[in-house]
Amino acid sequence: MNAPYIGTRQPISRRHFLRGAGIALSLPLLDSMLPGWARAARGAVPEPNAPGGKPRRLFAICNNLGLLPDQFFPAGSGRDYQASPYLAQLSGHRDDFTVFSGVSHPNVDGGHPADICFLTAAPHPGSGSFRNTISLDQHIAERIGIQTRFPSLTLGVNTRSRSLSWTGIGVAIPPEDKAAGVFRQLFLQGTAQEVRAQMLRLETGQSILDTIAGQARDLERGLPMRDRDRLDQYFTSVRDLEHRLRVSRGWETKPKPVVHVPVPVDPPTPAEYMEKVRVMYDLARLAFETDSTRSITLMLDSVATPVLDIPNTTITDGYHNLSHHGHSEVKRSQLKVIDELHMRLLGRLLADLKSTREQEDRLLDRTMVLYGSNLGDANAHICTNLPAIFAGGGFRHGQHLVFDREQNYPLPNLFVSILQRMGIEADRFGSSTGTMKGLEVA
Repeated sequence: MNAPYIGTRQPISRRHFLRGAGIALSLPLLDSMLPGWARAARGAVPEPNAPGGKPRRLFAICNNLGLLPDQFFPAGSGRDYQASPYLAQLSGHRDDFTVFSGVSHPNVDGGHPADICFLTAAPHPGSGSFRNTISLDQHIAERIGIQTRFPSLTLGVNTRSRSLSWTGIGVAIPPEDKAAGVFRQLFLQGTAQEVRAQMLRLETGQSILDTIAGQARDLERGLPMRDRDRLDQYFTSVRDLEHRLRVSRGWETKPKPVVHVPVPVDPPTPAEYMEKVRVMYDLARLAFETDSTRSITLMLDSVATPVLDIPNTTITDGYHNLSHHGHSEVKRSQLKVIDELHMRLLGRLLADLKSTREQEDRLLDRTMVLYGSNLGDANAHICTNLPAIFAGGGFRHGQHLVFDREQNYPLPNLFVSILQRMGIEADRFGSSTGTMKGLEVA
């Protein structure tokens, strides 16, 4: 085994840049930038793995006020469970989903702030030192995003700030809350001038990368082995980005999918929350049907929603206030109306995915739908015993997987199962301890 490189020469400045026309790109942290005594501390970064097989997709939905627990969780376990009032709204799809109880994200607490951790499982979001981590959808997009025109879609209802999608450095991707705008991006072709402008931007990006890569190779000469390995990883990332740019360049000249549906009409007021949810579900199904993307998130920002305007119902208080019902039956009865409508809209989404064919399969068989919340009980701001429904994706469903409601089972285990089903090599995500126990591929 080779001894770590120590050396006595002066370290390379951390402010050393690779320069191209109009840019200055910093180098990765190299051993040669560290003091001699610290140069043995750097490790290698594994390369991502490419997916294979049939196209697989994920649609992750978070309702950040959750559902009434006593109306959601079923009695019994396994395949003979007795459906709860809410799950009765999904009775026509019983064999197409699994419901969980006794699951949560370990150490994710803080009540409402936990919604941004629904797909990251980053602990203690309410703490002053909190920094989020990469979300499940972006982990997927980094690995298979180049296979579709859009690596991922980040959507929201009644929010342009609360996001489920987070980058690897903990930066939120703002959600799109206008379905009509997303529809135009997905399906309406730009003018010839707009396409040429986008092509020029991509070509400029490629020439800059070529310049930087050449300078980096010059720098490599004379560096110790560990730094050459690190730079090789850096070159790999540069080449990967170049590849993505080339693929993106190809997408600019390919016609967008033709869909025979009108541009969706966005409900004009936040009070028309449920209609907004329906429109976003339709948009997601259309994006998957045309294989425009394979990873979509949707934040249902119920906290920011006022008194709901639901035809043929009487809702007298804001959604957030209803969730803090204090066991008032008046508030609970109105909340039940809202929650049951959520379940019916989810049922409609599942029906649409089942009725859409992709080659020999139903679209639902290739699409994993995760519906859940960061709150197990919004009335008490509790982040344990989360409501969670997982549908489609070619798994053997029709069951209630029951775990300990005092010592919860990690929901991130489901994320590992999702990644593996996407064809992405993974044995951990966040606070996972393995794959989801009891969930098997059909």
